[in-house]
Amino acid sequence: MTRHAHFITVEGGEGAGKSTQVRRLAARLQARGETVLTTREPGGTPDAEAIRALLIAGCESRWDPLAETLLHLAARRQHLVDAIFPALERGEWVVSDRFYDSTRAYQGSGQAVPLATIDALHEPVLEGLEPGLTLILDIPPAIGLARAQGRADASRYERWSVDRHEAIRKALLAIAAEEPERCAVVDAAGDAESVAAGVWSLVAARFPELAG
Repeated sequence: MTRHAHFITVEGGEGAGKSTQVRRLAARLQARGETVLTTREPGGTPDAEAIRALLIAGCESRWDPLAETLLHLAARRQHLVDAIFPALERGEWVVSDRFYDSTRAYQGSGQAVPLATIDALHEPVLEGLEPGLTLILDIPPAIGLARAQGRADASRYERWSVDRHEAIRKALLAIAAEEPERCAVVDAAGDAESVAAGVWSLVAARFPELAG
């Protein structure tokens, strides 16, 4: 895998505040004169958003777990080809709300798809791309799910059991522990301002050119 310094991904469970922190981080980078693409998964391009609509609607058990994994990877591939690869080639920063760690946590630990299968499927999709930094916004699932209730864009994932979301949280924290050179954990239980301060502290530490 090739780590790209200008590619930052933001991971976390439901209600962790990922979208808010992506916007705040992008604004901070833009204030320093950087060009930033903010995006999300599944989605980020028209075709990938069409797949997103299939994934987030319906009952909790709508998809066979492997079929669901394949849909996520199809959306990711289109997202990479149409948005992420071109932006990185232009020298822009890319800040994405979710990337492949979500698939490993949600479909791996959440739906029992073997990680070896997920990783093998990712090889041609990613073409070796790895984020320069992955921020994992950590929050107890009960708190995150309570925050997420009533959102206009609520998804079927929010109707999964708390136990399943606990497994997803453990999987994300395990990824962070296994890959400390790429990942950093942020306590997301506080208010948006304090979380944003923690995010920027980690970003500035990882990329010294931004610290001034």
